[in-house]
Amino acid sequence: VGAVGEGEDADAPVHKQHDVGAITGVAAAVIEGEAQVTLAGRTFPIRRQFLADLASHDQAARIANLRRALLVLHAPRDETVGIENAQAIFLAAKHPKSFVSLDDADHLLTRRADAAYVADLLACWAARYVRTTKDMVAPGEGLVVVRETGEGKFQQDVAIGPHHLMADEPVASGGLGSGPSPYDLLLAGLGACTAMTLRLYADQKGWPLGRVEVSLAHRKVHASDCTDCETRAGKIDEVERTIALEGALDTIQRARLLEIADKCPVHRTLHGTLRVRTVERRLDGA
Repeated sequence: VGAVGEGEDADAPVHKQHDVGAITGVAAAVIEGEAQVTLAGRTFPIRRQFLADLASHDQAARIANLRRALLVLHAPRDETVGIENAQAIFLAAKHPKSFVSLDDADHLLTRRADAAYVADLLACWAARYVRTTKDMVAPGEGLVVVRETGEGKFQQDVAIGPHHLMADEPVASGGLGSGPSPYDLLLAGLGACTAMTLRLYADQKGWPLGRVEVSLAHRKVHASDCTDCETRAGKIDEVERTIALEGALDTIQRARLLEIADKCPVHRTLHGTLRVRTVERRLDGA
């Protein structure tokens, strides 16, 4: 059985007694702690913890509460997992759900043609439920568009010309952890700009600069601990930037490149006078 949930995991088979019964040598795994067992012609290590974990899950309840579209794949000649498991998964799931018979394929899709068929099938089926970049209109040049995806509390789709990426917050902050945070993206912009600026300068000078690596970290610090800050009250934002330079550069060249890092356009923007002008655009057309 292949049970594929959009954004979730619905493992098969659904009956635990079938899982355990299908594994020859399972007693050895329980007694000795680990055993090599054979499933569908392939050998796998099975540990005691696996069996304990298996027994602790109610697969039927998990499948019933997926809240995702579900595709169940099963081959009638599958000698590893019977049709009753595919039926149980399909009946336990709520709509939207689909069932596809794989004719004479084996459990592990060892024939290349069967694997290719399933891959094409999955891509076609998932396109109905998963947004792709083809569905999104690319913004004009120089414009960045950020849209809520509706998944989780913070997840955003970021469109930059033909490029798309996700922004999110870590799980610990209430997000899904599906993409970099806003501050991560800010640091990435500064790091990329720094490396590009150093590359341009070194090439213009004909210096033997190899690869450039920029590491950045953001944190809040007490203003009183900052010796060159205008304010001495409260906390301020601090970015620590570490620049690694490869190549046969002398001491003077390395020092000059570190000075040039502060000349990168994004660095100058962050330290300059920046104005953000906000206007409203109604999405409902009103």
